[in-house]
This record gives sequence, structure tokens and C-alpha cells, in this order.
Amino acid sequence: MTKIIMIHSFRRGVGRSTMIANISALLAIAGKRVGVIDTNIQSPSLHFFFDLNEADIGCSLNNYLWGTCTLAQATHHITLRSDIPGQIFLIPGTCQPHEIVRVLSNSYSLHPLDADIESWCEEFGLDVLLIDPRSGLIEMAAASIAVVDTLVLLMRLDRQDFEGTGMMLDLIKKVDISKMLLVVNEVPGDFGLNMIRKKVEQTLQYDVTAVVPYSGKLLALGSKKLFVLEYPQDPLTELYGQIAEKFVI
Repeated sequence: MTKIIMIHSFRRGVGRSTMIANISALLAIAGKRVGVIDTNIQSPSLHFFFDLNEADIGCSLNNYLWGTCTLAQATHHITLRSDIPGQIFLIPGTCQPHEIVRVLSNSYSLHPLDADIESWCEEFGLDVLLIDPRSGLIEMAAASIAVVDTLVLLMRLDRQDFEGTGMMLDLIKKVDISKMLLVVNEVPGDFGLNMIRKKVEQTLQYDVTAVVPYSGKLLALGSKKLFVLEYPQDPLTELYGQIAEKFVI
């Protein structure tokens, strides 16, 4: 049965897509069949990490939501390297301006996706599915997360994030989620990671799964390549691997 994981955040720019892309790669390296869905259709970005150009995207999640294709038709098979035993099946959004305008101008619902996810996972024999939603408290409340096994909240050391993530935690308590993880991302190197963990736990009254340090090498890649493939021996890759294990166990 597919393990379904959604990685959410209160606001944009916390490194959510970067983490999803790199963890999906590590899971593929471990031999998993990994599904990735970019439901952030107002500003999709996951396809950049997998070197999928806009011109190569025939059908996207947008087409599925408008009823012009199936999930299977919107699925793109990603082969990272010939020596990697697993595979990634990506359903991207599209950055075409007219599609973004259409999304902003017309109401849309992700509820059809909830109904079709299970059969799509079975069709592609997925071990794990990672979902990248749009950030925000309203999106958290509106998203149907009944199909999610693990919900991950990603935050940075920012006052907005502290307050917003706290509100999201309060909301989650009212929803039946089997597993919820809290991850603090992009912590400056001169901050003590254990000190940060204790501060966040005391402030939000919730256990922190991982504290991820800021990486200049990660920033320098500019979403063009996967960090875990470029720097397999880096401590950050090892930490991503530890987080991936917590996601799927």
C-alpha cells in the first residue's frame, strides 16, 4: 500500500519543493517507486529539479483539473541515472502564463484528485507518494488531507513562521492525521541546532523531527540539479536521508 506524505508550510520560500525533490531522489536510490505531485499550480517548481522543460510537459496537473486528461496521461517518468534502481513518477504543474492566469481567474478544486489518487498509486505500483501543496493556512484548511498518512510541516526561523505554524498545528489537532512531523529548515550555521530545536519545541509545544542547516552549496544549485546527487557524501544529504526514513516508517 502506498505511503502518502504531504509537506506543507505556512508561507512560501521555506524550501519545501527542494526538500521534496531531494527526498524523492533518495527514495528512488533506495529502490522505491516514488510518486510526486505538484499541486502548487499557481507557482509550480518541482519539474525544474528533474530537468523537465516546459516544452516537454504535454499534460500537467492543470489539464487534469480542467478535465482534459487523466492522471496517468499527466504522469512523467523521471529516470535520474541508469544505476538508480527506483523510479520517480512526476505530475507537474505548468508555468505557462495563460494557464497561471486561468487558475487565478477561475475557481478550481483539488477534490477530484483525492478521489483518483488511490487508483493512480495502484496503477503505477507506487511505494511512496509525496505531495507539494500551495502554502498557507487557508490552503491547509481547504485541502482534503483524509488520504494523507503523514503530514509534514516545514518552517524557518521567522516570526511569521512561528505564528503561522502554531495556527496550523492547532488546526491539525482537529483533523484525524495518523502522523505529523515538524521540520525546521535553513537554519544559519552560527546557530546551535540543538538550541534551535529546544526553542521551537518550547514555543510551539510540539516535538521537532529535524533541524536542517542552511547550505550555500544547495542555494548555488538554483533548483537546476538535485543536491543529493551532486553531493552524495555531504552531511546535508545524510540528514535528508534520515528525514526520508522518518517520512516512510
